[in-house]
Amino acid sequence: MTTLRNCGTIQLPRQAFPPRTLHRHLTLPVAGSFTTPRLVSVRRRPIRFVETDEPESVSMTDSNSIPSSAHPAYTEIVVVRHGETEWNADKRIQGHVDVDLNEVGRQQAALVADRLSKESKISAVYSSDLKRAFDTAQAIADRCGGIEVIKEPGLRERHLGDLQGLSLSEAAKASPEAYEAFLSHKTSQDIPGGGESLDKLYERSTSSFQRIAAKHRGERVVVVSHGGTIRSLHKRACPSGRPAKILNTSVHIFHISDGDEWTIKSWGDVSHLNQTGFLESGFGGDRTSG
Repeated sequence: MTTLRNCGTIQLPRQAFPPRTLHRHLTLPVAGSFTTPRLVSVRRRPIRFVETDEPESVSMTDSNSIPSSAHPAYTEIVVVRHGETEWNADKRIQGHVDVDLNEVGRQQAALVADRLSKESKISAVYSSDLKRAFDTAQAIADRCGGIEVIKEPGLRERHLGDLQGLSLSEAAKASPEAYEAFLSHKTSQDIPGGGESLDKLYERSTSSFQRIAAKHRGERVVVVSHGGTIRSLHKRACPSGRPAKILNTSVHIFHISDGDEWTIKSWGDVSHLNQTGFLESGFGGDRTSG
């Protein structure tokens, strides 16, 4: 474990496969001088499944038989970004537009579900009510004992107003006012066309997260959401730090204590995606993720 200034304790993703088979590492920009190797990945790899011997470090036990890793004094929340959509692949701004997972996204959802089913027991699964998140959450819930997915609208992506449906290259010409607001560093800046400010996104997403944590003290739960929303959760836990790109079906683990102290235990783990690859860009909900 590596202790990072002002950001609690963050554990880098474990290597779930032998080192020679890994194709990427995590970049985790935070306050202070701490650098890990930069992400290197393919944009898309054909989906191929081959039979290999499972490494000894990966448990093949069903999660229902593994006790929860959470402590009575805190809630462990496993936050997962939704799987890939065609709009992600096309670098098209989604926001509240209800875009389905594409084939790669469905495969990613199956892989993260399989991964979580082999870890500690999950008590509940929550999701944004947008399809790309809900379908990812449903795959996880089905694989982890048939848990019912609870829809939580507060976990939605940021509403991006007039920019929704546009590619970033189109946005500057098609809606210059909204584009300028989108790039603004003012957190109170709304986006024309009904879009939210970063402050509004932060308030609703962290409030939803706190309610979930309070309801499940001492348990381990899953939350499936969106890049912009997950960045807000990171800001609440680590105000002075800046997260790495939030890739499709990346896994981030938070501990929320009785005293409402937020700690990030691990960030941006995509070790389960060795078979599908992933988009190197996490584009969508803000300038780097969504």
